[in-house]
Amino acid sequence: MKTVVGQANHVVVVGAGLAGLGAALHLRGAGLEVTVLERADHPGGRVGRYRFADYEIDSGATVLTLPETIDNALAAVGQTREDVGLRIHRLAPAYHARFADGSDIRVFDDAEQMAAEVTRACGPREARGYRRLRDWLGRMYEAEFDEFMNADFDSPLDMVRTPAARSALARVVRLGGLGKLGPRVRSYLRDERLTRLFTFQALYAGTAPDQALAVYGAIPNMDTCLGVYFPEGGMRAVTTALAEAFTAAGGRLELGTEVTGIEYATRKGTASPGARHAEAVRTVDGRNVACDAVVITADLGSIRRFGLRNRRGLRASPSAVVAHGTVPAEVAARWPVQAHHTIEFGAAWEQTFREIAAGKGRGKLMSDPSLLLTRPALTDAGQFVDRADGRWEPLSLLAPCPNLTSAPLDWDRIGPAYLRELLATLEQRGYSGIGEYFRVDHLDTPATWAAQGMIAGTPFSVAHLFRQTGPLRPRNLPRGVDNVVLAGCGTTPGVGVPTTLLSGELAAARITGSRAHTGSDHRVSVRN
Repeated sequence: MKTVVGQANHVVVVGAGLAGLGAALHLRGAGLEVTVLERADHPGGRVGRYRFADYEIDSGATVLTLPETIDNALAAVGQTREDVGLRIHRLAPAYHARFADGSDIRVFDDAEQMAAEVTRACGPREARGYRRLRDWLGRMYEAEFDEFMNADFDSPLDMVRTPAARSALARVVRLGGLGKLGPRVRSYLRDERLTRLFTFQALYAGTAPDQALAVYGAIPNMDTCLGVYFPEGGMRAVTTALAEAFTAAGGRLELGTEVTGIEYATRKGTASPGARHAEAVRTVDGRNVACDAVVITADLGSIRRFGLRNRRGLRASPSAVVAHGTVPAEVAARWPVQAHHTIEFGAAWEQTFREIAAGKGRGKLMSDPSLLLTRPALTDAGQFVDRADGRWEPLSLLAPCPNLTSAPLDWDRIGPAYLRELLATLEQRGYSGIGEYFRVDHLDTPATWAAQGMIAGTPFSVAHLFRQTGPLRPRNLPRGVDNVVLAGCGTTPGVGVPTTLLSGELAAARITGSRAHTGSDHRVSVRN
């Protein structure tokens, strides 16, 4: 494994999101001096918060899987969840899905409970298929986690350089991992509703289920077999806890500090002659913060300001429109589903992916929307908001949409109108009063994501196409510099809360040369 050039005593980490805090904790655990610079007034990044007059709401990710990755980050500095007051609860069901025909299926990570639910909704034959699918998902995840998800790559040859890697690759191939996810899932299940529940996660990878590699069965395995969780206080409690653990361990966290660039020198007579060497980072207030190495967690769409470039031809994932606000609890109590996460599927499915994942200039808004509603107060009662006119609950509504390359729409103009269309659709599906009573306090669109520097206006970064997967994904050691490391969802291993945390640890290993400081076993059980 290649590492940065030179002795790194002081590392500057740009960004206090999951990747930045994960890297900072592992670097601090290795005994290095670490400074984290964050432009916002709070830690979080894509797991941050929006603060309004009388409540807060998660600004980004709402689905938490593999909380063990949080434990590993905390363990790097000798801390636990209990030490930082982080309480995480398993959701049951993880999701409650509702379909255009009025039927519904709840998703449980417990095998027996889910088999019973599948039997109820789809019959015993499908339940048997579910058990076989669950076994395949677990074996695929187990085959790839250590050697491919949780690994740094210097080149594609790393996939066959060690006996462990060759063995893992052989297992992935035998399991059909280089085939397509959709057809593989349909080989176990015939009911279209079920196939959707075990393939919609391909959206996280930025591609349609029938185009996604079957190796990405690891994602539905995390979602449907290993459990979905929620921390008390919201997802933002995770990054708050990580930040507290970092500062308690002697790390320095500067909020409200935007980094505008890096000061480089050209190194001579080294193993990388001609490579630039970062000596300091520049901040918007005119300071130069000296350092021996830098970890950058900025989105790939905004790394040019650090003197870095993306490789040509990167394809971004679809984007999303997300409305955050509150709704009267008595109104929401009459809705057809009462769940933390509700997936409202439209009748169309393959067409939806053709619309939102189309190539340059060919993308369209969903003609038959499939939507995600998140209602955290149903799990964490502390999220309810008591007002003079009664009790209100936070609500986030997510609608997938094409990114700005796929469809360069004028979101500042059409955003509010599109939201009204989505609310009207939900009204028609039985969510009475949502159009009238949902008080929207913030609307994110591809335009707002782009304003934050996200590539093609998507919070899901670059798609996990074959040419952007594993060792073919943008490297965390950018070319032309010898002591700068990338972390975040745009690099290894990819998109998602646990994988973004892993990216921080992988970035730290590029500096320390070792992962022995983690303090915890990385293997995550695939069986319940």
